[in-house]
Amino acid sequence: MEEQYIKHRYEPIIPSKEEWPVVKLARERKEFVKKVAELAESRILSLTGNNPDILKEELETTLYREKLRIKQNPWAVDPDDEREFWSEVKAALLQVTTESHASKAKKMEAYQEILGKITSRYAEEIASNFKASHYKFTRSVVTYGFSRLLNAARVKGFKSIFSNQYTLQDKIQITGQTDQIRDLATKGTIVMVPTHFSNLDSILIGWIISVLGMPPFIYGAGLNLFNISIFAYFMNALGAYKVDRRKKNLMYLETLKTYSKEAIQFGCHSLFFPGGTRSRSGMIESKLKLGLLSTAIEAQRANFQNGINDVSGKIFIVPVTINYHFVLEAPGLIQDYLSITGQERYYKENDEFSTSYKISKFLVKFFTKGSDISVSVGRAMDVMGNFVDADGNSLDKRGRIIDTRDYFLSEGKVTVDPQREEEYTHMLGKRIVEEFHKINRVFSSHLVAFVGFELIKAKNPKLDLFDLIRLPEEDIVIPYEEFKNACQMVLDQIFELKKKGLIDTAPHIERSMDEIIHHGLDNVGMYHAKRPLIRDKEGNIVTEDISLLYFYHNRLHGYALEKLF
Repeated sequence: MEEQYIKHRYEPIIPSKEEWPVVKLARERKEFVKKVAELAESRILSLTGNNPDILKEELETTLYREKLRIKQNPWAVDPDDEREFWSEVKAALLQVTTESHASKAKKMEAYQEILGKITSRYAEEIASNFKASHYKFTRSVVTYGFSRLLNAARVKGFKSIFSNQYTLQDKIQITGQTDQIRDLATKGTIVMVPTHFSNLDSILIGWIISVLGMPPFIYGAGLNLFNISIFAYFMNALGAYKVDRRKKNLMYLETLKTYSKEAIQFGCHSLFFPGGTRSRSGMIESKLKLGLLSTAIEAQRANFQNGINDVSGKIFIVPVTINYHFVLEAPGLIQDYLSITGQERYYKENDEFSTSYKISKFLVKFFTKGSDISVSVGRAMDVMGNFVDADGNSLDKRGRIIDTRDYFLSEGKVTVDPQREEEYTHMLGKRIVEEFHKINRVFSSHLVAFVGFELIKAKNPKLDLFDLIRLPEEDIVIPYEEFKNACQMVLDQIFELKKKGLIDTAPHIERSMDEIIHHGLDNVGMYHAKRPLIRDKEGNIVTEDISLLYFYHNRLHGYALEKLF
């Protein structure tokens, strides 16, 4: 990967905000929401085969799940009229059921009317409330606030508050195919798919899009984040539409997918986290949630159906990996991961990002330490996972130009084939995971955590993961020289993988091994009450929290480095 850091803010690719796709969408919000609700309704009718009995069953399932959600897992952000609305749905359903003499067509009409009310409500709830004036203000607040913290940390004395000695770009390293994504954003529509480790990711990616001079993207943000006032303001201002992961019913999921597809077709650059939620284990996502991803493929096919065969109708998938030395929510996430029993569980959103105060405290801590972030922008692909050239042409494995439209043809015509598109979505998901691993950048903290945990595992070969995590921390001691030799062995293998283009490394990995280890130990889990890895008074390597060590170790899972031990 080309090693270039963005040291400046790019000129905007679309200077007039009136021309930004998200602004155009905001102007037409009412009509757009109505269109999404109607299209979602017809999708659901099609999926239920226009059969009143199946539709009735789906309506009853939705009602049951929604009443359960309201009772068992209410959130502050939920509308005040939730109970009232679903009571009306219940009454309407009961009325149709009691009219035993009504014809099948009459019943279907009544069920369709109820369905329409539900999809309209969901579409309104999901839709973004983007305001260009708020976006500009938020962008300047984020940049100014972060920069002030950064300079207060690095420049001593009162003058630090007004210093511009350090910029955010010094701390947040943006690397990879930045010129390509800017260029393609002027030709077609970008769908950015980042890894997801922290609730900070959304604001961070929003800032990066702005630094790259691209118009704001729309993106799906967890509705739980809107519980927190500071996040709600930022999310709305940055173009977020709301995704409620408590809602698993067909009607909600189809409305959500319709919103995403229609917004992409509208020409809005879009962003979603294909992992669906933050990585509980600390691993790079290997199994993606394909629902929203499938909407990019549907939108591409729809553009071809509408005769938009040139690059303006093309949708480009851009994988992005975000690397932190430290994830604020790691203790809660890894406990979640370890306690998952495979049963469907409600999300308990009681983690460290639960209040504005805790977020502010974290940001101060983050920016007043020397812990870096890197964001790697991967090569753009078409919706089939083929790389594209500078003009947006799709290329096969030999670098020859191919036509993406051909993938959607049946007997010479572009056709809808849900089974075929499902297969394409799986293929695209697999390609994104491959690219995540290739553009992932190894930090010193990842290296030391990986080696520390693997050495503990190697010393206890008969123990499984859960037994290892129960080991008393005071019994775990790794002599420094042994640790250092193992770090060198793993790093040598990482450099071999890098030569093959299968992984990337941060510049600080080029230092001497003692310096790398010192840097890694300094940074790994630096704000946790219990540190995953430290040196004791004798100079040996010890852990204060082995489950946290496992979380940070997992960043290098997926490269077969475990085989070295």
